[in-house]
Amino acid sequence: MEIKILGTGCSKCKTLEKLTREVVAETGIEANISKIEDIMQIMNYGVVSIPALVIDEKVVIKGRVPSAKEIKKVLTQ
Repeated sequence: MEIKILGTGCSKCKTLEKLTREVVAETGIEANISKIEDIMQIMNYGVVSIPALVIDEKVVIKGRVPSAKEIKKVLTQ
């Protein structure tokens, strides 16, 4: 699984990255997690409201910080 956190480095972006890494570690999911901070790359995903969570090149959450429970649900679907 390929997971990307889209965000410019704000506190919400950092929180989303932290929660995502925690959920991945907790569930044992094999995933590559990367953070994209370049605004032009973020715009290529059609995201105008950050932070955003991208799984396997599909934007699944954008514009808010979800709960750890919600992240877990999205990752295990």
